[in-house]
Amino acid sequence: MTELEKKELQIMACKVRMGIIDSTNAAKCGHPGGSLSAAEMFTYLYQKELNVDPANPQWADRDRFVLSKGHTAPGLYAALAHRGFFPVEDLLTLRKIDSYLQGHPNMTMVPGVDMSTGSLGQGISCAVGMALGLRFQGKNARVYSLLGDGEIQEGQVWEACMSASHYGLDNLCIIIDNNGLQIDGNIRDVMSPYPIADKLIAFGFHTIAIDGHDFDQIEAAFAEAKTVKGKPTAIVMNTVKGKGVSFMENNAGWHGKATNPAEYEIASAELKAALAELEGM
Repeated sequence: MTELEKKELQIMACKVRMGIIDSTNAAKCGHPGGSLSAAEMFTYLYQKELNVDPANPQWADRDRFVLSKGHTAPGLYAALAHRGFFPVEDLLTLRKIDSYLQGHPNMTMVPGVDMSTGSLGQGISCAVGMALGLRFQGKNARVYSLLGDGEIQEGQVWEACMSASHYGLDNLCIIIDNNGLQIDGNIRDVMSPYPIADKLIAFGFHTIAIDGHDFDQIEAAFAEAKTVKGKPTAIVMNTVKGKGVSFMENNAGWHGKATNPAEYEIASAELKAALAELEGM
């Protein structure tokens, strides 16, 4: 990746973060913390990795993405909007009555959404089914799924992982957003899923650990995943919940609430300053 490409991705990640804050503020509800921690991943997926066509969201040969931690829809919506699936201005309709951008992704309403998700643990099972179905159809498309580290406390996640390994789904890549916090606090205190990478290896996954805010590492991980044959890949990314907004970082309280007017002004100013700095580099 060239320095120019990296800078463009960093700028876009900042815009995705602005979309997250703007939309949840407009809705007066939503889940900013885990959306912000995955901003680089959302950005890279839709700007570089996924073979998709905004003009034809139902293209049969497209790559699929399943947001298993469906509550972080604000991050997905921002990435989709900046990829051209729908107008960026529509982000401000998040969770409004009659808006197609509801609190969790709806595949029947939102262009670019491949699976309706929200009940934690279920998205990865759908992704496994998609990967198996694409194999049966002889298609070369890949399936990606993003999970939360609190979400993997669900038993269904591990049943899905066992199935993915059993069927050797090398067209499947799951991503764990390991920001260390969930709605009730530190994941170690609630129900520790550690060691995450070792468990995935034991379940038959090729496993890669990265800094989820580093585009070079994200790019290298996806490149490596494409070389793996006969087994699925898991990318465990270490991230900071609330990344990019000072008072939200590493604060579990921002898992599922929106800013008040004063907080919004601070968050918006910080992100605008970050964007201006990036654009001026």
